[in-house]
Amino acid sequence: MAKILLCDGHNLAFRAFYGITELSRSDGFPTNMIHGWLRTFWKLEDDEKPDVVRVYFDKGTPARRVDLLPEYKANRGASPEPFKQQLPWVKQLTVALGYTSEEREGLEADDLIAAAATALAEQNQEVLIVSADKDLSQLICPGVRQLLPPPTANPRLGWRTLDVEGVSDKFGVPPECILDYLALIGDTSDNIPGLPGVGPKTAVKWLSEYGTLENVIENAGRLTPKRFCSIVYENQEILRRNIELVRLEHDIEIDLSPPSPPNLQALCEILTEMEMHRSIEEAERRYAS
Repeated sequence: MAKILLCDGHNLAFRAFYGITELSRSDGFPTNMIHGWLRTFWKLEDDEKPDVVRVYFDKGTPARRVDLLPEYKANRGASPEPFKQQLPWVKQLTVALGYTSEEREGLEADDLIAAAATALAEQNQEVLIVSADKDLSQLICPGVRQLLPPPTANPRLGWRTLDVEGVSDKFGVPPECILDYLALIGDTSDNIPGLPGVGPKTAVKWLSEYGTLENVIENAGRLTPKRFCSIVYENQEILRRNIELVRLEHDIEIDLSPPSPPNLQALCEILTEMEMHRSIEEAERRYAS
């Protein structure tokens, strides 16, 4: 059984970008994200010892979600210019490291991860999803776990792994209820509005009592606090829309062919271009054999 990492490229790239600041080449070209990317993935190699690493990136507008909610992710500004400058180099670096790098027009990395995780779980492979996105918790099941990077607000927590039990401990509901949970409370990071006044505690209470969002809607008249009875009934179509917004694609075709081995020459050429001489020494130590 192979151990396979499915990595959320943009999520990890932004963390690398903001985790290390003010590093640049002698001509001023920024290199902080490239340094952070290497540091992250070499740590993953050392700690997790994966057989395969697959990295997925967002590309284009997620048409299905924008059709449902035109304001989807509208709260996110444009990426900083230094981020944009480094992203193509990060993608080249990913392939040189011996990983796969994939993106598909109109799909988010989470959707590609969902398709890959589903297919690999059916093959009884060991899957570790590397991302901080809570949407991905819906994919956790026996054989599929999520590795959370250290939170930027409290990096001392370190890397944490969520399994089925861990999802329940973290959110108060099991993985199969994550869609219903997020539909109720919303997701501010994606600009998805939840039910007014409903926070995690209320969502967990209702789902613990009624099991699913549909059952919550059907029992709207019995909900407590009583002020939510009419709110749930009047907003039931918004709640159903939210389910579709946070639901990840599972049925898209996904390429799971083996990646090429690390290409030390290509890797050193990139690092030379970026004037990352210590990283060249580390790359040679790791991949020269």
